Amino acid sequence: MAQESFAASLGAAVVHEPRRGFGAAAHAGLVAATAEFVAFCDCDGSLDPAQLAPMLELVRTGRADLVLGARRPARGAWPVHARLANIVLSRRLRRLTGIPVTDLGPLRVARRTALLGLDLTDRRSGYPLEMFLKAHRDGWRVAEVPVAYAPRLGKSKVTGTVRGTLTALKDMRAQLAAASRWTPATGAGRPTAGGPPAESRGATP
Repeated sequence: MAQESFAASLGAAVVHEPRRGFGAAAHAGLVAATAEFVAFCDCDGSLDPAQLAPMLELVRTGRADLVLGARRPARGAWPVHARLANIVLSRRLRRLTGIPVTDLGPLRVARRTALLGLDLTDRRSGYPLEMFLKAHRDGWRVAEVPVAYAPRLGKSKVTGTVRGTLTALKDMRAQLAAASRWTPATGAGRPTAGGPPAESRGATP
């Protein structure tokens, strides 16, 4: 409650979500938002929101539909087991989707109405992966922008505990299994607002 009061005192709109889980919190924020564009960011001091500016520009001008921040970690910012897991996951996603993704990072930007149209259902650790996979299914153009990644403040509930890590792996396996049964769209479900189309879907600017 102290954190909520502090955030509110700084002018933040605090959204209450009774359900536990990363996806529950992230989706509650998405539903409550009113802006055309929305961004997701871990609030643990590891990411600077100022890095969202070039990511937003890609979506705003129509060069991408979903932009991910590819983390470039400072020394000690990323636990070895988490970095290795991310490498394995990224490799699998490249094979599955053909998108040259290198990091399924928490910093991301897209249009709000388009994200709501993906019908995201995971309310735990599979939420970011489900977003990426359903964006690919619907023919979205996904891009990456490198972002600095600093050591986090406090202990992670996911990578910082065995239980959290196992739960995240279980959630992600479920999303990958579901995606393997999908038939990718031809682009009919891709957001249409914005500027000219990207030269190649999945390209890193």
